[in-house]
Amino acid sequence: MAARWLVVLAVLEACVRVFSAQWSPATATFYGGKDGSGTMGGACGYGNLYDAGYGINNAALSSVLFNDGASCGQCYTITCDTSKSAYCKPGNAITVSATNDGGWCNPPRPHFDMSQPAWEHIGVYQGGIIPVQYQRVRCSRTGGVRFVINGCNYFELVNIQNLAGSGSVGAAWIKATNTGWIQMSRNWGANWQSNAALVGQGLSFAITSTGGQYIQFLDVAPAWWQFGQTFTTNQNFDY
Repeated sequence: MAARWLVVLAVLEACVRVFSAQWSPATATFYGGKDGSGTMGGACGYGNLYDAGYGINNAALSSVLFNDGASCGQCYTITCDTSKSAYCKPGNAITVSATNDGGWCNPPRPHFDMSQPAWEHIGVYQGGIIPVQYQRVRCSRTGGVRFVINGCNYFELVNIQNLAGSGSVGAAWIKATNTGWIQMSRNWGANWQSNAALVGQGLSFAITSTGGQYIQFLDVAPAWWQFGQTFTTNQNFDY
């Protein structure tokens, strides 16, 4: 019992370190238009960001932050650095979710290419590009984790969406009615794959978040599931 509590405490301490990080410098631009519609989709594969649980407060991350998709879904609080620019809106901060790869922007520096509405919350339009301070924070989401199942008969490509807590997937598994747990691998963005013939069987999933929390999502999809369908759960992450 004592050993178990030591493990729990170690995980919680790691979580505190992640979400109590100091502010770090970066730069920020905007894209997607005044309504943010041009930011839908993106390299995480979330598609319509409202349906996926992310909304308008989103950003594409430069390569050093995007980390080949491992940062998909993570949350960052950003404020304009008033000591370096006259184009800041003092006292304002915005929290955005990572939904796209902005590797074309300022590599290899930390950079956020934000939706225009989110950017204009902290910056003056005429500034174009502004110096910012940012820190990674805990994600708050409405509802449970979502699974979008694509692929073909011998290949499941599952987009995992709407994670709270750390916001991103560290590892994932899939289980069918007639199988044990099968470890999945990241294909691209927030898409995880398995090479198994699972059509016609009910599906369950398990996820370890990048914060270290493990959750099993049992009986997510019934045996009659079809490729292209989205399944919503009532479970989500604390860290």
